Amino acid sequence: MNGTAASGSTRRVAGPFQTEFEIRTDGPGLYEFTPHVRQWVRQSGCRGGLLTLFVRHTSCSLLIQENADPDVQVDLLNWLGRLVPPASDASMSYLTHVLEGPDDMPAHIKAALLPVSLSIPVAEGAPVLGTWQGIYLFEHRNRPHTRSVAAHLA
Repeated sequence: MNGTAASGSTRRVAGPFQTEFEIRTDGPGLYEFTPHVRQWVRQSGCRGGLLTLFVRHTSCSLLIQENADPDVQVDLLNWLGRLVPPASDASMSYLTHVLEGPDDMPAHIKAALLPVSLSIPVAEGAPVLGTWQGIYLFEHRNRPHTRSVAAHLA
C-alpha cells in the first residue's frame, strides 16, 4: 500500500545477531519491510532460530498480514479508523491527551490494541512466513515519521 525505506546493519552481541530497521512513513498505513528482514537474516548466516522484532514507539504497531491483495491493507486501515476515530470526533471527546494533535491519543490506543513485537521462526536461513504473509509496520499517526524496529535473532 505505502512505500517504505528500511535499513539495517548486523552487529554480533554475545551470540545473537541484532540490528535496527528504520522505516520512513508518510501517514497512516501499512509499510511492508519483509524484503529487508529476509536480506538481513540471510546475511547473518544464521540457519535456524527465533527472530524477534520490536517497534520502539508508542503510536505504531507491527503486523504479519497478507501481502498479495492491497485491499486487505486498505480495509484494515479503514476498520481501525472507525474503531478508534481521531480525538476531534465527538465520540472521542473524553480524551485528555490532545496536546500533540487529534491523532496522537488514538494512535496510542491503536498501538495498545495491536502487537508491538513479533516472534518469527527462522529455518534454513529464512524467516518462516506463509506464502501470502508479509511483515508490516502499521503507522497510526498522520504526519511523516521515521520509525525504528529492533531485530534480535538467536
